[in-house]
Amino acid sequence: MVRALWTAASGMTNQQTNVDTISNNLANINTTGYKRENAEFKSLLYQTIQDQSYDNSGNPKPQGIQVGLGVKNSAITTQYTQGVLTETDNDFDLAIDGKGFFQVQLEDGSVAYTRNGTFQMANGSTGMTLATSDGNPILDSSGEPIVLESTYDADKIEIDEDGNLCYPDSTGSAVPIGIQVGVVQFSNPNGLQKLSNSLLKETDASGVARMEVEDSTLSKSKMKQGWLEGSNVQAVDEMVNLIVAQRAYEMNSKIITAADEMLQQANNLR
Repeated sequence: MVRALWTAASGMTNQQTNVDTISNNLANINTTGYKRENAEFKSLLYQTIQDQSYDNSGNPKPQGIQVGLGVKNSAITTQYTQGVLTETDNDFDLAIDGKGFFQVQLEDGSVAYTRNGTFQMANGSTGMTLATSDGNPILDSSGEPIVLESTYDADKIEIDEDGNLCYPDSTGSAVPIGIQVGVVQFSNPNGLQKLSNSLLKETDASGVARMEVEDSTLSKSKMKQGWLEGSNVQAVDEMVNLIVAQRAYEMNSKIITAADEMLQQANNLR
């Protein structure tokens, strides 16, 4: 019965983690580029009661007797499926249709990655810089911040599906100006470390960033100017998952109550 108390307690603790994960999904249902998370579980150690068990005739059964000691959270995985693309009124909003990530230069000079394409042109001392809403520069295919000279009119800048920045020539036709928005992929995106503001950091588990323009083995992503990628969270699925998690939490609490009542009866024996 004491074993049942600790087993049920592990179930309640890990179902709470499950509820926390679901609540985070629902909280970010309208976050641009957010990818839903899923809590995964695995069993804990097993206690061996008997290496072999026997029937009434003394014949050994093909299996022994082991009792499980509960559950633990093995991982919280991210589902990197494509979100719904929504058209916006911002010419520098960018949506990725594919598996790629934008590169963002942080204040300390390190590089982070994101699917949130809410960008804008920020005026600086060196020219106009394509940046996030926090002012962090977006990097091009060579790993340098995307900076345009002041001679360019930002309203006339176009970005094609390959990420090339284009500007009208003397005939009015948009031609590439030699700058391409850098898009990278990872061998294991689930290994990326999550930061705030929809940013991700490279880790040993994720592998190094692979630039799409340099790696011919990658399936190239397409870019859409004036669009944003919404989250891939489905409210109905999350509500069903929440009900299942609540019921699992409730059943584990009932096990604790039942074990407590059984212990009370044993203590009251004369």
